[in-house]
Amino acid sequence: MQYTAKEQAAALAGIFQAAALVEQLARTGQLTDEDITPSIHSVFVTNPDSVEDIFQGYDSLALGRKTLKSVLERQSDAIQGDTVRYALTLIHLERKLSRNGNMLQEISQRLSRAGEQVSHFGLLHENVIAGLAGIYLDTISTFKTRVQVSGDMRHLQIKSNAEKIRAILLAGIRSAILWRQTGGSRWQLLLSRKKLLEGLKQL
Repeated sequence: MQYTAKEQAAALAGIFQAAALVEQLARTGQLTDEDITPSIHSVFVTNPDSVEDIFQGYDSLALGRKTLKSVLERQSDAIQGDTVRYALTLIHLERKLSRNGNMLQEISQRLSRAGEQVSHFGLLHENVIAGLAGIYLDTISTFKTRVQVSGDMRHLQIKSNAEKIRAILLAGIRSAILWRQTGGSRWQLLLSRKKLLEGLKQL
C-alpha cells in the first residue's frame, strides 16, 4: 500500500507528540487528560481504517506537529533537546521490537487484556495506565537501549507520573510502528525534510 507524505508526517508527529509529552510531564509534573488522550487512544487502535483514525483526527496531533516542524526547520531556539532524543530512541527501539516476534506477540496479548479494562474503567483510568506502563516495563524497557528520561526527580518519583510516562512511551512505539509501516526511516528524517514539511502543511 502506498502512503502519502501527509500520512508519514502524521505518524512522525505522533512519535514527537509522545516525546514532548514525556518531557513536559518529567519537567513540570503536569499533563491534562486532553493532552494524553490521543496518544493513549492510539495504542488500542490495531486495525484502523485510516491513519487519521489512530489519533481520532489529525487535529489531536497539534503538539507533535508543532514540535516536528521546529525540528525539520532546525529552529534551535524552539527545539527541546530531550524531546528529540526521546523521539529518535523510540524509532530505534521500534526497529529492535520489529525483529522480536515473541515480544510483539506478548504486547498484542496484553493489549487485548488492557482493552477489556478500558471498556470497564475508561481510557485514562489509573488501572489502564498502570497496565500499559507494565507492558512497556516488561517488554520495551528490557532492551539494552532505553529511553533515559530526564527531569525533576520530585515529579519522576511519583508513581502515577512514572506510569504515565511509560504508557506514553508505549504510545510513542505505536506511532513508530506506524512510521515504519508508512515507509518512514531514519534516513528520511535527514534526506526528506522538504517532503515531510509538505506533509505537515497538509495536516
